[in-house]
Amino acid sequence: MDFELKQLDLAASAAHKCDALVLLVGESFTAGQDEASSLIAAAIKADHLKLKAGKLLQLYLSAPFLAHRVVLVGAGDGSAKQVKTAALAAMNALKSSPAKRVLVSLALLSTAMPAGAAVLQAAVAGVADAGYAYSATKSKPEPVALQTVVFGVHSTAPLKPSFDKACALANGVNLAKEWGNLPPNFATPTLLADAAKALTKGGSPVKCDVLTERQIEALGMGSFLAVAKGSIEPPRFIVLKYNGAAKSEAPTVLVGKGITFDTGGISIKPAAEMDEMKYDMCGAASVLGVFRALADIQPAINVVGLIPSCENMPDGRAVKPGDVVTSMSGQTIEVLNTDAEGRLILCDALTYAERFKPKAVIDIATLTGACVVALGGVRSGLFSTDDSLALALQAAGDAALDPCWRLPLDDEYAEGLKSNFADVANVGGRAGGAITAAKFLQRFTKKFAWAHLDIAGTAWKSGAAKGSTGRPVGLLLDYLLGLAPVVVPVDASRPKRRVPKAGTKAETNAG
Repeated sequence: MDFELKQLDLAASAAHKCDALVLLVGESFTAGQDEASSLIAAAIKADHLKLKAGKLLQLYLSAPFLAHRVVLVGAGDGSAKQVKTAALAAMNALKSSPAKRVLVSLALLSTAMPAGAAVLQAAVAGVADAGYAYSATKSKPEPVALQTVVFGVHSTAPLKPSFDKACALANGVNLAKEWGNLPPNFATPTLLADAAKALTKGGSPVKCDVLTERQIEALGMGSFLAVAKGSIEPPRFIVLKYNGAAKSEAPTVLVGKGITFDTGGISIKPAAEMDEMKYDMCGAASVLGVFRALADIQPAINVVGLIPSCENMPDGRAVKPGDVVTSMSGQTIEVLNTDAEGRLILCDALTYAERFKPKAVIDIATLTGACVVALGGVRSGLFSTDDSLALALQAAGDAALDPCWRLPLDDEYAEGLKSNFADVANVGGRAGGAITAAKFLQRFTKKFAWAHLDIAGTAWKSGAAKGSTGRPVGLLLDYLLGLAPVVVPVDASRPKRRVPKAGTKAETNAG
């Protein structure tokens, strides 16, 4: 799907040649003297067009609009959040239509800076979300007519950087969705490593190294390897690097949990909804998505991505409850529950992160069912040892419409992790499970500013809408871009931005 940005007011939008026109109408709409706005005002007065975000009124062959099909959609108060809802609803209504070229007009909304940047980015996000469709393992994917979406705004020049960022984010979110949705036999640790390597192609500024089982063992990652032992699939440790700033500038390190399938191991999960444990690598998928977006935007920052990846299976060689393993840090861990495996692979990755002397380390993991209970599917859980880092991540999440919520890290929560047979146990009981998981990880983060995002509630949806959400790519990208000025390459010969078309949640005991 191609995205374009054009300068079009209401009259120009009405006269624009396209198969379908989407007009976002906010509560602040005031009719002018033109025929188009008079028609909209009449529809509002007759209560046929309601301005609540996402409410639709569809017209066919209606003057003065040149498009055969027109979708008038309420955009509420015109905020970014409500604009995204409106764009998503309108594009979902056009999914089954034969429309190949659609104009999404923001002419009736305020696109004055800086609010206009957020509104445009929200519209692009809503359209991209509606346009994603999984098809990788379907024998007959549903045909999609839509090829081009034009975004009409009052003035393109001030909004071009925001538009490019929004398109890059859409690419990253789609990549994260696709790898989250792929079945576990199509998304093994080896194949996930191949996906990371693919990000380096075509002149990309991204670099990638993949460490094999032997190299992982040489590093002393005994905790990571303990989880991998039960699977025939070999583990992989993926190292991604994006260097957009001077080598002397310390990088930000992202650590993504890459459990490509989680049975729970010997502490096996119930069969119901276990298929959703293919989503246990959504932290890793979000890191891939961020690097996909960084390659497009090319900001002046340095970023490292670390992905420990393996399966958690109940083989005869699998780690057992009561086993003691030695992490890369030298700390010993009593494994009381093999379904608390995510923290076992992350702790070694956090220790590995020390070598980069990072300015900050952020790990992203579908870690605990307890976080789903606490926050549901609205906000990701945020834990941090650094107040400024936590505040920046919260602000980035709010700006990206990908919110998180900070939870405590009081020392008392670590009491349950005490062990008679090792330095620490890997679980601390049911109470405060998301916090005790974070307290476990905190033991391995003393040499840098650290934050942990528990995305168990936000990384995917269950039920009829089952699928990966691509979160928290938006949050992470907004945070990273806030660290330095964004440098967006301009190529006048390529006016289109390409967004590739891709083809009840199970509560985990722990992660």
